[in-house]
Amino acid sequence: MRRIAVLTSGGDAPGMNAAIRAVVRKGLNAGLCIIGVRRGYAGLVADDMVGLDAGSVADIIHRGGTVLRTARSQEFMTDDGFNKALAALSARNIDGLVVIGGDGSFRGAQKLYEHGVLTVGIPGTIDNDIPAFEETIGFDTAVNTAVQAIDRIRDTATSHERTFIIEVMGRGAGHIALEAGLAAGAESIIVPEERLEWQEVCDRIKRGHLRGKLHTIIVVCEGAGKGFEVGDFVAGCTGFDTRVTVLGHVQRGGTPTARDRVIASKLGALAVDLLVAGQGGVVVGIKNGQAISLPINEALRSVPSFDRDAYKLAAILAQ
Repeated sequence: MRRIAVLTSGGDAPGMNAAIRAVVRKGLNAGLCIIGVRRGYAGLVADDMVGLDAGSVADIIHRGGTVLRTARSQEFMTDDGFNKALAALSARNIDGLVVIGGDGSFRGAQKLYEHGVLTVGIPGTIDNDIPAFEETIGFDTAVNTAVQAIDRIRDTATSHERTFIIEVMGRGAGHIALEAGLAAGAESIIVPEERLEWQEVCDRIKRGHLRGKLHTIIVVCEGAGKGFEVGDFVAGCTGFDTRVTVLGHVQRGGTPTARDRVIASKLGALAVDLLVAGQGGVVVGIKNGQAISLPINEALRSVPSFDRDAYKLAAILAQ
């Protein structure tokens, strides 16, 4: 192992830069040459790469987004595009590749591995939807961003005695909604993993109003319903002044939390160790508080998990 490359693919996540920094500096410490691939697999297809040294990753650990930039590449999914990517890696004598991204990015890494490229995946996605692991890079920051927003919205909700529907990201995984809703004291949390009738949400709002509650906060995962649709239903059902806030991509930006920086640093270093040891076709992640590795296919086949005890607790505490 002499030359390794690193790329970020798919949606950006706070902490990706910390992972890039760890890969570069741990690799340099191991005597490797490090190549950065710009714009993910699109850059791999286009042979858009640059050499990285210790100075290249200075002062990026605290920055959101990714200095290597990211993109989704339809061309890479074609035979012609994939072959261009293989040729670019071969022409630059790259022995191993670190892929920072989500499940789609890992499928690309697995395909490269099956064609002779040693690949290691690092889960960077705010959705926390890599079921084999407890936490992905960016998740903690996204939750904290959502909580801060909800806290601010609660202030105006109280002042105007309103019901607020807050839509958060997560695609088909309700982890951001659950943790942000629990931390912010939401009265109801609507997620894909648990069926919660909108009529029950309205009934909770009415019961709270009878007890003297002046406002209501409802958190909705984007994969379980559109915020404005929920808002229209709630307003029509309860007759209360109801507003909707869609947090959107604000959750993907911003300074990563200390936890995301630490996780990213540990996983980036482990990825390099595995490549130096000649291992590929694996993804690294946090399990039982430890950084571990699993075969990519095994990690993607794992059954999605959801903390139903925490979901039930959130409903009890919101009464």
